[in-house]
Amino acid sequence: MKIAVVCANGRAGKCIVNEAVQRGIDVTAVVRGENRSNTKQVIEKDLFDLTTNDLKDFDVVIDSFGAWTDETLPQHSTSLKHLCDILSNTDIRLLVVGGAGSLYTNSEHTQQVMDGKDFPDMFKPLAKAQSKALEELRKRNDVQWTFISPAADFQADGARTGKYLLGGEEFFVNTKGESVISYADYAVAMIDEAVGGNHIQQRISVIAE
Repeated sequence: MKIAVVCANGRAGKCIVNEAVQRGIDVTAVVRGENRSNTKQVIEKDLFDLTTNDLKDFDVVIDSFGAWTDETLPQHSTSLKHLCDILSNTDIRLLVVGGAGSLYTNSEHTQQVMDGKDFPDMFKPLAKAQSKALEELRKRNDVQWTFISPAADFQADGARTGKYLLGGEEFFVNTKGESVISYADYAVAMIDEAVGGNHIQQRISVIAE
């Protein structure tokens, strides 16, 4: 299979590329500037300039776009819309690196993690932007998408254990009462989904065992 990782120079993108390379999967980094990921196959192009033709030979496109400033947060929606538009009505699957703030904390799905009183104020704008992008993604019946939310404690430098617990729309914890996962183990889950394709047009979530 052939995978493209968009924004492969980011922390999550690099880990996802590494995991694919370790498994011997044909993976291409899509980057704006000099490639800093662990693959020599590169498309040097801004996400917003990508076309259907650029991605037509891939089985899976993984979107690891991230934005954190007030000015760029709306790009979570606009970048995802662009990728959906160019993958519309194709067999190419789109996997999205999501956030934990939009996970639900009740069975009625009326309360989200970011609504909690202990949720840090500094992360609320990002969580709201990612939640909005997800809600817009849910309307795209023309795209084979999967949105993958990490644990609340998403650790950039955590170890790779190769293990994780798979959940759905609702926030959950492991037997230690923790919601935590390393970027490396998140990448394991991401590539497992890329290979398996078991959750098309669904949001799933992953945490460490």
